[in-house]
Amino acid sequence: MWNNRDAAVAAAHSVDLDRWQEAFSEVIDRIGSRLTRYEPLRHATGLIQGLVSGLDRKNCWTIAEHRGQATPDGLQHLLARAKWDADAVRDDLRGYVVDHFGDSEAILVVDETGDVKKGVRSVGVQRQYTGTAGRIENAQVAVYLTYAAPRGHAFIDRTLYLPKSWTSDPAHCAAAGIPADTEFATKPSLAAAMITRAVDAGVPAAWVAGDEVYGADPRLRATIRGHGLGYVLQVAANRRVSTAAGPIRVDQLPALLPSWAWQRRSAGAGSKGHRFYSWAWIAIQPEHTGDAGEHHVLIRRNDTTGELAYHRCYSPRPVPLSTPVKVAGQRWRIEESFQAAKTLTGIDQHQVRRWTSWHRWTTLAMLAHAFLAVTTAGERDQTPTPTGLIELTVNEFRKLFDALLLTAGRTVHALLAWSRWRRRHQARARACHYKRRENQ
Repeated sequence: MWNNRDAAVAAAHSVDLDRWQEAFSEVIDRIGSRLTRYEPLRHATGLIQGLVSGLDRKNCWTIAEHRGQATPDGLQHLLARAKWDADAVRDDLRGYVVDHFGDSEAILVVDETGDVKKGVRSVGVQRQYTGTAGRIENAQVAVYLTYAAPRGHAFIDRTLYLPKSWTSDPAHCAAAGIPADTEFATKPSLAAAMITRAVDAGVPAAWVAGDEVYGADPRLRATIRGHGLGYVLQVAANRRVSTAAGPIRVDQLPALLPSWAWQRRSAGAGSKGHRFYSWAWIAIQPEHTGDAGEHHVLIRRNDTTGELAYHRCYSPRPVPLSTPVKVAGQRWRIEESFQAAKTLTGIDQHQVRRWTSWHRWTTLAMLAHAFLAVTTAGERDQTPTPTGLIELTVNEFRKLFDALLLTAGRTVHALLAWSRWRRRHQARARACHYKRRENQ
């Protein structure tokens, strides 16, 4: 239990719990107008607290028990039936991240991630490739947009990917609560829509970064150029580009470059130090007549393995090589966001099947992750890192926030009550399974 002695120790280490509490209250105040009734707002607050807690598994059951609630009914009602707009909360999340991390040279990073799922009823699930597993699995895939700036990075948008097997089956979609007017859209199309939403909302940014899935799509590239943003998008080695000498595969370009064209530069600091590669770029023709700006292929070479990677680049105005190199290095911020959101705020641990519930859980998990990222950045600004320590990480801050502000003692009565609740629920489920088998 938190006591005066703990408070004294915290004070000695320059921990301002009031500041942390105020930071969390700012997040709740942001979304308060979206959940106008007291009960949904109370349950949303409890859910976000559960998402940033130290629970190993995070779902309505575990969070309700952790928060001292008698049953998970309130949280399940919040996700499935309560009246509130997850897209409006997403807009609040975006504003929160921009208010704290906003920078005119920020990078919008787009990527998808998959969650392996059993069965076929969960919205969007089918057998498809997911990088999470590294193979084709029964999975649910979503596209995310991360805002990466010097002070920090966090998700600002998300869209669930629906395969054609779903959008071509109206009955299947209706059973999962998918809006009737939802049509099939490729992952690059979903990315373009999210980038457009960010631009229309006035999000300050200068660049877009993404992997081969997004670099291969000419419509996405045209959309980005139309918004006046630059891009550094990875492309496969067999992609062709137009040069002054004619069309050519990008993997044929390195042989045309003299040795002096390569420059050794860091793509940014990683966990083991700066990530140094050799880089070179070569100008290519605009994609369309009248396209302004600078078009290049950026080539990255790993001098240890010899491995090459290729990027299509566009900038509205001339920039030095160091600029696209920096943007390419920042693409990994979204991978860090995925890892943090999955391990710290349970973005992939939802146990929901329907369209509305997925968007609500995911949005609140993104908001929980943004709170951790923003408040950690604020603590770094407020409290200089002592000699001999690494700077405060999001993971370490989450542990401190949970231990100092969220952990509460649970009585024997409460623990036994939850044990009875779980066993009663499991008994009903078993009886239903037995009855279903008997009727087959």
